[in-house]
Amino acid sequence: MSSSPSGRAVVLLSGGLDSATVLAMAQAEGLACYTMSFDYGQRHRAELAAAERVASAAGVVEHKVIDMNLNGIGGSALTDETIAVPESPEQGIPVTYVPARNTLFLALALGWAEVLEARDIFIGVNAVDYSGYPDCRPAFVEAFEQLANVATRAGVEGQGFRIRAPLQYMSKAQIIEAGQALGVDYSQTVSCYQADKQGRACGVCDSCRLRAAGFAAAGVPDATLYQG
Repeated sequence: MSSSPSGRAVVLLSGGLDSATVLAMAQAEGLACYTMSFDYGQRHRAELAAAERVASAAGVVEHKVIDMNLNGIGGSALTDETIAVPESPEQGIPVTYVPARNTLFLALALGWAEVLEARDIFIGVNAVDYSGYPDCRPAFVEAFEQLANVATRAGVEGQGFRIRAPLQYMSKAQIIEAGQALGVDYSQTVSCYQADKQGRACGVCDSCRLRAAGFAAAGVPDATLYQG
């Protein structure tokens, strides 16, 4: 796949392991990266500081943090403090699913990409070692790309956008191995759903379990800072 004609890309950067790896992949293609994070009312706001660290270390062109009040609608353990973050595996789509989150994130990334004349938008979704969220699946990524190309001036004028999800079919171990090869410092990232203000992980939530299992399977020392 060839790079964006403008040489620019917008990368959604949560501050977690996956998005930090995606940023490194985009930069490895020689793209000038503009990163975007969201302060959406998440209980694990330590990830925003992690995103700032990752963006700064990577030397991105610009890093934006967009305010978005998703705790105003609730419906998720990540935005509603009255819903406990589960500490054991759940059947089906877990309560940590945030309604419409990736749809909204990609919509704003699309707007910025059009302004920047960037044609590539990177997102760190994964459908192998993941929690089962519907907006992390290939069908969602493909559908949003179709939407992007009928909903924008650039799209209807034939310039087109690509929604890039390079981790889509990779295991967590494969993601970590790829990031290691690209020099990603995972100690700077925060993945935990209930990280404390210092960014220390709980070690028991679904995100922590997936992350720890990935490091173990990759045979890489776990760079996570844990509570306690």
